[in-house]
Amino acid sequence: MSLLMDERRKATPWHLWLVGVLALLWNAVGAIDYVMTQTRNEQYMSAFSEEQLAFFYGLPAWVVACWATAVWGGVVGSLLLLARRRLAVPVFLLSLLTMVATSVHNYLLSNGLEVMNDPFALWFSGAIFVIAVLLFAYAAWLSRRNVLR
Repeated sequence: MSLLMDERRKATPWHLWLVGVLALLWNAVGAIDYVMTQTRNEQYMSAFSEEQLAFFYGLPAWVVACWATAVWGGVVGSLLLLARRRLAVPVFLLSLLTMVATSVHNYLLSNGLEVMNDPFALWFSGAIFVIAVLLFAYAAWLSRRNVLR
């Protein structure tokens, strides 16, 4: 049994741990942002204008559901990646797709970019998208290589 455990450890590439921990930290920040916004944490939300707060607090239920799925899917996907589970692949995909749905609402179907009045918001959403694509692709690559079980 000990030999089997040693073999599994050797089969786990070092970069899985690096990517998995960084992914978990990255997604934890998104989870904190989600929780602080949904609980309307006064101190956290004080950085936003009244118009921005009205935008966040007025999001349709389906957008909030997509946002929650994207955020918590990223956290769960990261944990599954660290646990070397193939389920990380569809969970990261679901997280990516629901993040896209949220962004489509915020920037195409509503006036989110105008309300935020900050080009950084669009750039940051783009960075979130790229990281979500990379995490999904990385998990899929590990799955194809039979690193994930």
